[in-house]
Amino acid sequence: MEVKDFDFDLPEELIAQTPLKDRTASKLMVLHSKTGEIMHRTFSDVLEYLNEGDCLVLNDTRVLPARLYGVKEDTGANIEFLLLKQLENDQWETLVKPAKRVKKGAIISFGDGRLKGTCIEELDHGGRIIEFQYEGIFHEILDSLGEMPLPPYITEQLEDKERYQTVFAKHSGSAAAPTAGLHFTEELLESIAAKGVNIVYITLHVGLGTFRPVSVEDIEEHEMHAEFYQMTRETAEVLNNAKSTGKKIITVGTTSTRTLETIAHANDGNFTESSGWTSIFIYPGFEFKAINGLITNFHLPKSTLIMLVSALAGREHTLHAYKEAVKEKYRFFSFGDAMLIVEGSNN
Repeated sequence: MEVKDFDFDLPEELIAQTPLKDRTASKLMVLHSKTGEIMHRTFSDVLEYLNEGDCLVLNDTRVLPARLYGVKEDTGANIEFLLLKQLENDQWETLVKPAKRVKKGAIISFGDGRLKGTCIEELDHGGRIIEFQYEGIFHEILDSLGEMPLPPYITEQLEDKERYQTVFAKHSGSAAAPTAGLHFTEELLESIAAKGVNIVYITLHVGLGTFRPVSVEDIEEHEMHAEFYQMTRETAEVLNNAKSTGKKIITVGTTSTRTLETIAHANDGNFTESSGWTSIFIYPGFEFKAINGLITNFHLPKSTLIMLVSALAGREHTLHAYKEAVKEKYRFFSFGDAMLIVEGSNN
């Protein structure tokens, strides 16, 4: 199977540049995975597709204000950094522009010296390992100096940093938001819980893989970047109970999906308290052991994300749905509209 099999035409004007004022006002396309049937709804209608005893799984990672602008101490050159993941203590894997100016041993100053970073290792593709020096609390300094790492296809400034966070974001560590979760409000979550739906949380810190295109023709040769995940015992117990009683498990986002499938595949289809690194790559032919449905945004052509959606809903159904989304002028990508993939021909 080749990357070109997941291509589609997307008019640039459909790439959402700003979030809607009301998170739940996004469009919601409901796609039935077995039949390919499509319904056009509003995101708040998602409540109709969730039943008592079902599980809704959310990723509670929090996005770091991970884009930093610094000055190289010896030359005064302006350098841009994107923090990708913390390695140990104050060492971080980063993406650097322009990388050629940052060699091993280079010292970068941020915020007039409130934060300094030393390059201790050079990686491929603009990657650098940086060790930071500072006084005080690192995350407080980062909050004051850093900017939200919006994807490159969003060219407008974000007025409110919190609009690129989910309302349930808790554990800091991501280089990008789990964007399917951006559609939920506290009120909608309360309504879902009141219906008897079990809302559970996992953590997967979104990393370099989000920014990395598929550069091979044969998708089976693509290697995913590892990302850190964590599932608590309480979440595992609720998921196992739902599975044993025939209730649905619906993940919010590809990150939640990858976490659950990683754990289920390692535990004969069951869930257990666990944490670690996953590089699972889900594409057509994948055997799902964990989930029954998925809420997700509309993704980039030829991306690993549309491949995951195609694995669940079928490639033909998925590409037909995307063609319909373009026709109906759905908004695409991080601040765009949503798709709910369900089994069967009704809820």
